[in-house]
Amino acid sequence: MGACCTCQRGQKLEDKNHHHHNHHHNNHHSYFGENKNNNNGEHKEGEDDYQSIVGRGDLGANVRLCGFSKFVSMYSQQGKKGINQDAMTVWENFGGQKGMFFCGVFDGHGPSGHKVARYVRDSLPSKLSSSNVISANDIRWDAEKDDESNNPIFDAWKDKFIKSFKEMDEELEGDGSIESYCSGTTAVTLVKQGEHLIVGNLGDSRAIICTRDDKNELVAKQLTVDLKPNLPAEYERIKSCEGRVMAMEEEPNIYRVWMPDQDCPGLAMARAFGDFCLKDFGLISVPEVYYRKLTEKDEFIVLASDGLWDVLSNDEVIRIVASARKRSIAARLVVHHAVRAWKYKYPCAKVDDCAVVCLFLKRQKPLLTKSLSEVTELSLNYSEIATSKNYSPNSKIDDGLDTLLNYQVKEEKDPNVATGLNDDHKKSSSRHARYLSRRKSAVNF
Repeated sequence: MGACCTCQRGQKLEDKNHHHHNHHHNNHHSYFGENKNNNNGEHKEGEDDYQSIVGRGDLGANVRLCGFSKFVSMYSQQGKKGINQDAMTVWENFGGQKGMFFCGVFDGHGPSGHKVARYVRDSLPSKLSSSNVISANDIRWDAEKDDESNNPIFDAWKDKFIKSFKEMDEELEGDGSIESYCSGTTAVTLVKQGEHLIVGNLGDSRAIICTRDDKNELVAKQLTVDLKPNLPAEYERIKSCEGRVMAMEEEPNIYRVWMPDQDCPGLAMARAFGDFCLKDFGLISVPEVYYRKLTEKDEFIVLASDGLWDVLSNDEVIRIVASARKRSIAARLVVHHAVRAWKYKYPCAKVDDCAVVCLFLKRQKPLLTKSLSEVTELSLNYSEIATSKNYSPNSKIDDGLDTLLNYQVKEEKDPNVATGLNDDHKKSSSRHARYLSRRKSAVNF
């Protein structure tokens, strides 16, 4: 939980209704057109929400910012902290290849985080699909590989992810129309190409997959690592670059990244697009890239911003999705359960934005025999939390902010937490001086 204590871009999209659909996305209106309902108000089975296709991406891909299709369910809801800073997109027939998908969820933070998230949402897929999309048919190797070792498909996609993320961050830095000195966004993305799944993660959003175990029961497998500043490797990198990693006294479990000589921006993740005030002090835009060879046991994938994972476990999320009577409402069902969980678990905190993308891997068939009410009773009984002896509704809870601007940090005495640096090491970088004017406007926001 937590992020900063501190424009729309659509040139690749051809449809003139792009802005209209984005408006619905940010105000969590219903994404389902009235013409998709039957006389009972239910969505017809097997139909795509063609109204949610906002245009064509590179090489003819169908671009969605919301809604649903036979294999996709998307939903986002604004929290209680202001404008919805989450963004999401799905490109179907990505790279001009039928049945190939790109999915992404972007969680903005800082004064202009919503603009940064949408900027990356609209630009990053084009960078990944530019030039020649990697063709699995053109790559051969001696043995079947179901992991990352000596897998040429993974190696090729990993290089492409890292290059595209680097180009994206450089483009963002050079665009003066968007304040990105103290604003940024995380990104959890995937490309599904046949049986090959490549996941690129930047920040603390998450991807999970629902699969079946040896007993044919549904289980959740986490595909990514939440890249928090207190992870050993992330902490060491930030420290070596003279950044500071500390938790505030009132939220001792949330570690944040601070500049060497200023108590800002207090970023609650170790990697992100933007946030250039910290790019010389350990924050990076290099994604962690993962590979999975899909099998018949795999059912669906869920991408979501940290506002969801703060309150729901991986197992709870797959149970909710699997219990949905219609795929079209699966993502919305997950978000509604997350909002409910926020109110029970953190009544003193502001509900965070939530964005969820569900990608189904097979044609629709029943996954669970239990009804939603039974699942809710078994797995999501939040009333038990409220009566727990360890639960205190009056306790001081973090408001879920990703960035703190000019917060007066008290140095921690905990040996496991990074402390301040010596005065000799408190120096400004060339980027720091170059962005002073942008910082001033951001701090005064």
